[in-house]
Amino acid sequence: MCTGVSYTTRDHYFGRNLDLEFSYHETVTVTPRNFSFEFRRTEPLRTHHAIIGMATIADGYPLYYDATNERGLSMAGLNFPQNARYAPEAHDKTNVTPFEFIPWVLGQFETVEEVKAALATISLVDISFSEAFPLSPLHWIIADRSASITVESVAEGLKVYANPIGVLTNNPTFDIQSFNLNNYLHLSKLPPEPHFSDELHFDVYSRGMGALGLPGDLSSSSRFVKAAFTKLNSVAGESESESISQFFHILGSVAQQRGCVEVAPGKFEITIYSSCCNTDKGIYYYTTYENSQITAVDLHKEDLDGRTLVDYPLITGQQIHLQN
Repeated sequence: MCTGVSYTTRDHYFGRNLDLEFSYHETVTVTPRNFSFEFRRTEPLRTHHAIIGMATIADGYPLYYDATNERGLSMAGLNFPQNARYAPEAHDKTNVTPFEFIPWVLGQFETVEEVKAALATISLVDISFSEAFPLSPLHWIIADRSASITVESVAEGLKVYANPIGVLTNNPTFDIQSFNLNNYLHLSKLPPEPHFSDELHFDVYSRGMGALGLPGDLSSSSRFVKAAFTKLNSVAGESESESISQFFHILGSVAQQRGCVEVAPGKFEITIYSSCCNTDKGIYYYTTYENSQITAVDLHKEDLDGRTLVDYPLITGQQIHLQN
Protein backbone atom coordinates (compact mmCIF):
# COMPACT_ATOMS: atom_id res chain seq x y z
CA MET A 1 0.00 0.00 0.00
CA CYS A 2 1.18 3.62 -0.06
CA THR A 3 0.87 7.16 1.29
CA GLY A 4 1.24 10.37 -0.74
CA VAL A 5 1.67 13.88 0.67
CA SER A 6 1.71 17.47 -0.63
CA TYR A 7 3.29 19.96 1.81
CA THR A 8 4.31 23.62 1.62
CA THR A 9 6.77 25.56 3.74
CA ARG A 10 8.72 28.29 1.92
CA ASP A 11 8.89 25.89 -1.04
CA HIS A 12 6.45 23.20 -2.09
CA TYR A 13 7.24 19.51 -1.48
CA PHE A 14 5.58 16.40 -2.84
CA GLY A 15 6.35 12.74 -2.23
CA ARG A 16 5.23 9.37 -1.03
CA ASN A 17 5.93 6.07 0.66
CA LEU A 18 5.91 3.07 -1.64
CA ASP A 19 4.78 0.11 0.46
CA LEU A 20 5.13 -3.32 -1.15
CA GLU A 21 6.61 -6.72 -0.44
CA PHE A 22 8.95 -6.60 -3.46
CA SER A 23 10.74 -4.13 -5.70
CA TYR A 24 10.30 -3.54 -9.45
CA HIS A 25 13.94 -2.31 -9.69
CA GLU A 26 12.81 1.30 -9.65
CA THR A 27 15.26 4.12 -10.33
CA VAL A 28 15.20 7.90 -10.04
CA THR A 29 14.44 8.77 -13.65
CA VAL A 30 14.76 12.05 -15.55
CA THR A 31 12.81 12.35 -18.79
CA PRO A 32 14.17 15.28 -20.85
CA ARG A 33 11.98 17.50 -23.00
CA ASN A 34 12.71 15.77 -26.29
CA PHE A 35 12.22 12.15 -25.24
CA SER A 36 9.30 11.01 -27.38
CA PHE A 37 6.37 9.81 -25.28
CA GLU A 38 4.43 7.34 -27.42
CA PHE A 39 0.86 6.66 -26.32
CA ARG A 40 -1.27 3.65 -27.25
CA ARG A 41 -4.47 5.42 -28.29
CA THR A 42 -3.69 9.12 -28.56
CA GLU A 43 -1.16 11.42 -30.18
CA PRO A 44 2.44 11.20 -28.95
CA LEU A 45 4.24 13.99 -27.13
CA ARG A 46 7.39 14.67 -29.15
CA THR A 47 8.33 17.57 -26.91
CA HIS A 48 7.07 18.24 -23.39
CA HIS A 49 8.00 19.44 -19.92
CA ALA A 50 11.01 17.70 -18.39
CA ILE A 51 10.08 15.25 -15.62
CA ILE A 52 11.88 13.75 -12.61
CA GLY A 53 10.57 10.96 -10.39
CA MET A 54 10.68 7.30 -9.47
CA ALA A 55 10.05 4.84 -12.27
CA THR A 56 10.62 1.35 -13.54
CA ILE A 57 12.05 1.56 -17.06
CA ALA A 58 10.56 -1.18 -19.24
CA ASP A 59 11.47 -1.47 -22.93
CA GLY A 60 12.86 2.04 -22.79
CA TYR A 61 9.65 3.52 -21.36
CA PRO A 62 9.47 5.13 -17.87
CA LEU A 63 6.62 3.68 -15.82
CA TYR A 64 6.45 6.44 -13.22
CA TYR A 65 5.23 5.82 -9.67
CA ASP A 66 5.52 9.48 -8.67
CA ALA A 67 7.00 12.45 -10.48
CA THR A 68 7.29 16.23 -10.77
CA ASN A 69 7.71 18.30 -13.91
CA GLU A 70 9.94 21.32 -14.38
CA ARG A 71 6.97 23.65 -13.79
CA GLY A 72 6.32 22.24 -10.31
CA LEU A 73 3.27 20.08 -11.05
CA SER A 74 3.43 16.69 -9.29
CA MET A 75 1.56 13.40 -9.45
CA ALA A 76 1.64 9.96 -7.83
CA GLY A 77 -0.29 6.75 -8.40
CA LEU A 78 -1.29 4.70 -5.34
CA ASN A 79 -2.73 1.23 -5.06
CA PHE A 80 -6.55 1.15 -5.23
CA PRO A 81 -7.60 -2.53 -5.39
CA GLN A 82 -11.24 -3.59 -5.78
CA ASN A 83 -12.25 0.01 -6.53
CA ALA A 84 -10.29 0.92 -9.66
CA ARG A 85 -12.20 0.28 -12.89
CA TYR A 86 -10.76 1.22 -16.27
CA ALA A 87 -12.98 1.95 -19.24
CA PRO A 88 -13.24 0.62 -22.79
CA GLU A 89 -12.10 2.98 -25.52
CA ALA A 90 -14.47 5.88 -26.23
CA HIS A 91 -14.60 7.62 -29.60
CA ASP A 92 -15.55 10.96 -28.02
CA LYS A 93 -12.74 10.95 -25.41
CA THR A 94 -8.97 11.13 -25.32
CA ASN A 95 -8.08 7.54 -24.47
CA VAL A 96 -5.15 7.38 -22.06
CA THR A 97 -3.93 4.19 -20.41
CA PRO A 98 -3.23 4.30 -16.67
CA PHE A 99 0.50 3.61 -17.20
CA GLU A 100 0.63 6.67 -19.50
CA PHE A 101 -1.39 8.92 -17.20
CA ILE A 102 1.53 10.50 -15.29
CA PRO A 103 3.58 11.42 -18.39
CA TRP A 104 0.44 12.55 -20.23
CA VAL A 105 -0.41 14.96 -17.41
CA LEU A 106 3.05 16.13 -16.40
CA GLY A 107 4.25 16.40 -19.98
CA GLN A 108 1.62 19.01 -20.89
CA PHE A 109 0.31 20.90 -17.89
CA GLU A 110 1.62 23.34 -15.29
CA THR A 111 -1.19 23.70 -12.74
CA VAL A 112 -3.91 21.66 -11.09
CA GLU A 113 -6.54 23.92 -12.69
CA GLU A 114 -5.24 23.04 -16.16
CA VAL A 115 -5.35 19.34 -15.30
CA LYS A 116 -8.93 19.56 -14.00
CA ALA A 117 -10.07 21.09 -17.28
CA ALA A 118 -8.29 18.38 -19.30
CA LEU A 119 -9.73 15.53 -17.23
CA ALA A 120 -13.20 16.28 -18.58
CA THR A 121 -12.00 15.08 -21.99
CA ILE A 122 -10.20 11.83 -21.09
CA SER A 123 -10.99 8.20 -20.43
CA LEU A 124 -8.59 5.91 -18.59
CA VAL A 125 -8.72 2.81 -20.75
CA ASP A 126 -8.10 -0.83 -19.93
CA ILE A 127 -4.87 -1.46 -21.87
CA SER A 128 -1.85 -3.04 -20.16
CA PHE A 129 1.74 -2.11 -20.88
CA SER A 130 2.69 -5.74 -21.51
CA GLU A 131 2.17 -9.27 -20.20
CA ALA A 132 5.05 -8.68 -17.81
CA PHE A 133 3.52 -5.38 -16.63
CA PRO A 134 -0.28 -5.69 -16.45
CA LEU A 135 -2.26 -2.70 -15.26
CA SER A 136 -2.22 -1.95 -11.55
CA PRO A 137 -5.43 -0.76 -9.86
CA LEU A 138 -4.53 2.84 -9.03
CA HIS A 139 -5.85 6.21 -8.05
CA TRP A 140 -3.84 9.43 -8.15
CA ILE A 141 -2.98 12.57 -6.22
CA ILE A 142 -2.05 15.59 -8.36
CA ALA A 143 -0.70 18.75 -6.75
CA ASP A 144 0.92 22.12 -7.28
CA ARG A 145 1.91 24.51 -4.51
CA SER A 146 -1.63 25.92 -4.18
CA ALA A 147 -3.99 22.94 -4.66
CA SER A 148 -4.34 19.15 -4.71
CA ILE A 149 -6.87 16.86 -6.34
CA THR A 150 -7.56 13.13 -6.20
CA VAL A 151 -8.51 11.27 -9.39
CA GLU A 152 -10.30 7.91 -9.24
CA SER A 153 -11.50 5.82 -12.16
CA VAL A 154 -14.31 3.72 -10.68
CA ALA A 155 -17.34 1.80 -11.93
CA GLU A 156 -19.39 5.02 -12.04
CA GLY A 157 -16.79 6.80 -14.18
CA LEU A 158 -13.91 9.21 -13.63
CA LYS A 159 -14.19 11.02 -10.28
CA VAL A 160 -12.18 14.15 -9.49
CA TYR A 161 -12.14 15.36 -5.87
CA ALA A 162 -10.69 18.53 -4.40
CA ASN A 163 -8.12 17.40 -1.85
CA PRO A 164 -7.43 20.25 0.61
CA ILE A 165 -5.88 17.71 2.99
CA GLY A 166 -2.99 17.04 0.62
CA VAL A 167 -2.88 13.35 1.60
CA LEU A 168 -3.79 10.13 -0.17
CA THR A 169 -3.52 6.48 0.86
CA ASN A 170 -5.48 3.56 -0.60
CA ASN A 171 -8.98 2.17 0.02
CA PRO A 172 -11.73 3.16 0.54
CA THR A 173 -12.61 5.83 -2.01
CA PHE A 174 -11.45 9.38 -1.29
CA ASP A 175 -14.89 10.73 -0.40
CA ILE A 176 -15.22 8.09 2.34
CA GLN A 177 -11.64 8.63 3.54
CA SER A 178 -12.12 12.37 3.89
CA PHE A 179 -15.55 12.01 5.55
CA ASN A 180 -14.00 9.62 8.09
CA LEU A 181 -11.91 12.50 9.45
CA ASN A 182 -15.11 13.74 11.13
CA ASN A 183 -14.71 10.86 13.59
CA TYR A 184 -11.46 12.43 14.82
CA LEU A 185 -12.45 16.08 15.08
CA HIS A 186 -11.80 15.98 18.83
CA LEU A 187 -8.09 15.26 18.39
CA SER A 188 -5.69 18.08 19.18
CA LYS A 189 -2.01 18.90 19.46
CA LEU A 190 -2.93 20.66 22.74
CA PRO A 191 -3.39 19.01 26.15
CA PRO A 192 -6.95 17.72 26.61
CA GLU A 193 -9.56 19.45 28.73
CA PRO A 194 -11.76 17.19 30.89
CA HIS A 195 -15.37 16.86 29.76
CA PHE A 196 -16.04 13.35 31.07
CA SER A 197 -17.62 14.48 34.34
CA ASP A 198 -17.59 17.43 36.72
CA GLU A 199 -17.51 15.01 39.65
CA LEU A 200 -14.14 13.43 38.87
CA HIS A 201 -10.58 14.70 38.83
CA PHE A 202 -8.54 13.76 35.79
CA ASP A 203 -4.78 13.73 35.57
CA VAL A 204 -3.15 14.76 32.29
CA TYR A 205 -0.26 12.43 33.05
CA SER A 206 1.57 12.65 29.73
CA ARG A 207 2.30 14.99 26.90
CA GLY A 208 0.46 14.19 23.67
CA MET A 209 -2.82 13.13 25.31
CA GLY A 210 -4.76 15.53 23.13
CA ALA A 211 -4.30 13.03 20.30
CA LEU A 212 -5.53 9.99 22.23
CA GLY A 213 -7.48 7.90 19.74
CA LEU A 214 -5.28 8.77 16.76
CA PRO A 215 -4.96 5.51 14.79
CA GLY A 216 -1.60 3.79 14.87
CA ASP A 217 -2.24 0.68 12.81
CA LEU A 218 -1.08 0.26 9.20
CA SER A 219 -4.44 -0.05 7.44
CA SER A 220 -5.00 2.45 4.63
CA SER A 221 -7.86 4.23 6.41
CA SER A 222 -5.83 4.59 9.60
CA ARG A 223 -2.76 5.78 7.70
CA PHE A 224 -4.92 8.42 6.02
CA VAL A 225 -6.01 9.81 9.39
CA LYS A 226 -2.51 9.58 10.90
CA ALA A 227 -0.82 11.20 7.91
CA ALA A 228 -3.46 13.94 7.72
CA PHE A 229 -3.15 14.78 11.44
CA THR A 230 0.65 14.75 11.29
CA LYS A 231 0.89 16.79 8.09
CA LEU A 232 -1.74 19.39 9.03
CA ASN A 233 -0.14 19.97 12.43
CA SER A 234 3.47 19.86 11.27
CA VAL A 235 5.67 22.87 11.92
CA ALA A 236 8.82 23.11 9.81
CA GLY A 237 11.48 25.74 9.50
CA GLU A 238 11.86 27.42 6.13
CA SER A 239 15.32 26.11 5.29
CA GLU A 240 15.68 23.27 2.81
CA SER A 241 17.18 20.99 5.45
CA GLU A 242 14.40 21.63 7.95
CA SER A 243 11.69 21.26 5.32
CA ILE A 244 12.84 17.97 3.84
CA SER A 245 13.56 16.58 7.30
CA GLN A 246 10.03 17.43 8.39
CA PHE A 247 8.59 15.90 5.21
CA PHE A 248 10.38 12.61 5.83
CA HIS A 249 9.15 12.65 9.44
CA ILE A 250 5.56 13.01 8.16
CA LEU A 251 6.06 9.98 5.92
CA GLY A 252 7.82 8.17 8.74
CA SER A 253 4.71 8.44 10.90
CA VAL A 254 2.98 5.94 8.56
CA ALA A 255 5.99 3.89 7.38
CA GLN A 256 5.73 0.09 7.37
CA GLN A 257 8.26 -2.08 9.18
CA ARG A 258 9.16 -5.58 8.05
CA GLY A 259 7.22 -8.14 10.04
CA CYS A 260 4.14 -6.05 10.84
CA VAL A 261 2.12 -6.71 7.66
CA GLU A 262 2.38 -10.30 6.40
CA VAL A 263 0.90 -10.63 2.90
CA ALA A 264 1.95 -14.26 2.32
CA PRO A 265 3.84 -16.81 4.42
CA GLY A 266 7.22 -15.26 5.08
CA LYS A 267 6.52 -12.19 2.88
CA PHE A 268 6.05 -8.79 4.47
CA GLU A 269 5.06 -5.41 3.14
CA ILE A 270 7.64 -2.71 3.86
CA THR A 271 8.22 0.91 2.90
CA ILE A 272 10.55 0.23 -0.03
CA TYR A 273 11.30 3.92 -0.51
CA SER A 274 10.15 7.33 0.66
CA SER A 275 10.44 10.32 -1.64
CA CYS A 276 10.32 14.08 -1.25
CA CYS A 277 10.62 16.39 -4.25
CA ASN A 278 11.20 20.11 -3.88
CA THR A 279 8.89 20.99 -6.76
CA ASP A 280 10.13 24.59 -6.95
CA LYS A 281 13.77 23.59 -7.36
CA GLY A 282 13.32 20.22 -9.09
CA ILE A 283 15.38 18.31 -6.53
CA TYR A 284 14.20 14.76 -5.86
CA TYR A 285 15.17 13.32 -2.46
CA TYR A 286 14.69 9.74 -1.34
CA THR A 287 15.45 7.18 1.34
CA THR A 288 15.06 3.40 1.15
CA TYR A 289 14.15 0.76 3.70
CA GLU A 290 17.79 -0.12 4.36
CA ASN A 291 19.25 3.33 3.74
CA SER A 292 17.97 6.12 5.96
CA GLN A 293 20.47 8.65 4.59
CA ILE A 294 18.77 11.14 2.27
CA THR A 295 20.00 11.02 -1.34
CA ALA A 296 19.24 13.77 -3.87
CA VAL A 297 19.02 14.02 -7.66
CA ASP A 298 18.75 17.50 -9.22
CA LEU A 299 16.63 17.73 -12.37
CA HIS A 300 18.39 20.89 -13.51
CA LYS A 301 21.84 19.30 -13.50
CA GLU A 302 20.79 17.15 -16.47
CA ASP A 303 20.55 18.09 -20.15
CA LEU A 304 16.85 18.88 -20.22
CA ASP A 305 16.86 19.33 -23.98
CA GLY A 306 18.09 15.78 -24.52
CA ARG A 307 16.26 12.84 -26.01
CA THR A 308 17.43 10.01 -23.76
CA LEU A 309 16.22 8.92 -20.34
CA VAL A 310 18.65 9.40 -17.46
CA ASP A 311 18.26 7.09 -14.49
CA TYR A 312 19.99 6.66 -11.15
CA PRO A 313 19.80 3.28 -9.41
CA LEU A 314 18.74 3.59 -5.78
CA ILE A 315 21.41 3.53 -3.11
CA THR A 316 19.85 0.84 -0.95
CA GLY A 317 22.63 -0.09 1.49
CA GLN A 318 22.74 1.72 4.82
CA GLN A 319 25.15 4.67 4.82
CA ILE A 320 26.74 5.11 8.24
CA HIS A 321 28.94 8.06 9.17
CA LEU A 322 31.65 6.92 11.58
CA GLN A 323 32.56 9.70 14.00
CA ASN A 324 35.57 7.99 15.63
